[in-house]
Amino acid sequence: QVQLVESGGGAVRPGGSLRLACVASGPIDNINLMHWYRQPPGKQREWLTVISRSNRTNYADSVKGRFTVSKDNVKNTMYLQMNDLKPEDTAVYYCNALSVAGQSWGQGTQVTVSS
Repeated sequence: QVQLVESGGGAVRPGGSLRLACVASGPIDNINLMHWYRQPPGKQREWLTVISRSNRTNYADSVKGRFTVSKDNVKNTMYLQMNDLKPEDTAVYYCNALSVAGQSWGQGTQVTVSS
């Protein structure tokens, strides 16, 4: 089973930026897709973006043009660069990995956008 650990969350003012990281360990060679999701307080979990083994990406309309997903295969790490943050981006952010063995989730990292 792939293990995932997120980091990089915190509190930021509107218009600010944060970069989240998701470190993968275990049988990572079997990972086909990695995703970022978020769950705002009191709401359902929302898909944000995906990156494939070949670095193809796709984004939800709510973050397109503001968020950028990338990965460093040497560091076994996926990143989410978040720019122009808005109060509605406040949520717990989770990474997810899909492999032949199933899917794995990280524990989440809190992002709070407030003035």
